[in-house]
Amino acid sequence: MSQDNQIPNAAPEQDLSELLQIRRDKLKALQDEGRDPFQRTRFVRSAWSAEIKGDYASFEDKTVEVAGRIMSKRGMGKAIFCHIQDDKGQIQLYIRKDAVSEQEFADFRKYDIGDIIGVSGYVFTTKTGEISVHVTQVTLLAKSLRPLPEKFHGMTNTELKYRQRYVDLIMSADSRRNFEIRSAFIRHVRRYLDDHGYMEVETPVLNTISGGATARPFITHHNTLDMDMYLRIATELNLKRLIVGGIERVYEIGRIFRNEGMDTKHNPEFTSVELYQSYADFNDMMDLFEELLSSAADEILGTHKVQWQGYDIDLTPGWPRLTMAEAVKQYVGVDFMAISDDEAAVAAAKAAGVDMDGVEPTWGHALYECFDQKVEEQLIQPTFITMHPVDVSPLAKRSPKDPRLTERFELFICHSEMGNAFSELNDPIDQRQRFLKQVELRAKGDDEAGMMDEDFINALEYGMPPTGGLGIGIDRCVMLLCNASSIRDVILFPTMKPEQN
Repeated sequence: MSQDNQIPNAAPEQDLSELLQIRRDKLKALQDEGRDPFQRTRFVRSAWSAEIKGDYASFEDKTVEVAGRIMSKRGMGKAIFCHIQDDKGQIQLYIRKDAVSEQEFADFRKYDIGDIIGVSGYVFTTKTGEISVHVTQVTLLAKSLRPLPEKFHGMTNTELKYRQRYVDLIMSADSRRNFEIRSAFIRHVRRYLDDHGYMEVETPVLNTISGGATARPFITHHNTLDMDMYLRIATELNLKRLIVGGIERVYEIGRIFRNEGMDTKHNPEFTSVELYQSYADFNDMMDLFEELLSSAADEILGTHKVQWQGYDIDLTPGWPRLTMAEAVKQYVGVDFMAISDDEAAVAAAKAAGVDMDGVEPTWGHALYECFDQKVEEQLIQPTFITMHPVDVSPLAKRSPKDPRLTERFELFICHSEMGNAFSELNDPIDQRQRFLKQVELRAKGDDEAGMMDEDFINALEYGMPPTGGLGIGIDRCVMLLCNASSIRDVILFPTMKPEQN
């Protein structure tokens, strides 16, 4: 980990209190003199640091107005050097006593690391070759009342880094880059789907029924209607209603909420993109996902070769596609396709060391648990796992070749699920039976099971064309592109337990 990606050790409480008081005293003195920096409302900037440094020939000897946060400062008698940081990077300032007013120079000597200033001056190169601004006018725009972390140690407390992202972004170029990559990836997804004829929509976050996935929802209460509502756990059912309505290619990028565990790969609220295409199947979705993710890496990083979780990952298109049964046979040695009944399947899973306690004793659940417990952790390079059991796929279309299986896939990279896709179930009778199965599980105490959605059944009865659907975890894909080990490194404000006083 680079130094600027760490977070600082706090100063002793007494020392910190003294520093806070000194800065407040400086602010009070300015205010008493009628020069309160917080009364300034605007500064007209003419250039950013990166523009000046990237096109020095155009800026040399020309007057510019730049603004930013003081990140370093050193005095040399009648001259002071400092670096300010703006939205694009850092640039050095050179302030001479004879180039600014006496008041400005005296004030500048008192400015602290973290203060935000605006300056006017001409661009030049120092004797050491550093592109700088020779300041002729300087204005304090905001007083920093808290000291920044010490420069060479940064923020060393990881939890503090997530709680105080604003400080992390000031101190860490790596963190800033993560969120620039995130923004670029979302732009890429949106542009890719728009260019392929998809229509972006927005669907409700509050729902009267929790559906579209198997997950525990967050429950809230609507006072006026006096009814409980659920924060959405997926956008699937509403998007498929739009397919029924004739919008043949549709997608939504939005926040999803699941009241589940938290670890390095999970946050209670996360971002997904779900997309649906009429007259397509899960094979079309595999092609789309492969092209979308590989082209994102190429565009954003300039390569298909990335590192993640200690592995060299190759995103060059042409990823392996294995059925779940094939993967289990290859990695575990159990051939589920040669097993016909539930009892034998469960016995085979247990013999392979699979824990079946609390799991329904069916062929489908045995196959799924065998994959989940024994195979998933071994999948490092991009691999599509297809043909999932119908028992764990309540919204996917059955395979015409084997009714125990569905036309569904998940993409795994570094033993992490990156996305999930189906040939969508469009048979309303079959869909009702699967909803009833979920209702039965919920009645037995499974609060992750789905609910009956009569209106969705009603929509399917009007007729939904064969449809391919795909859900992609934005956060996981960004983790891959950033080589981030924790989902909290790519979510600006991850969910955190309140600090204890």
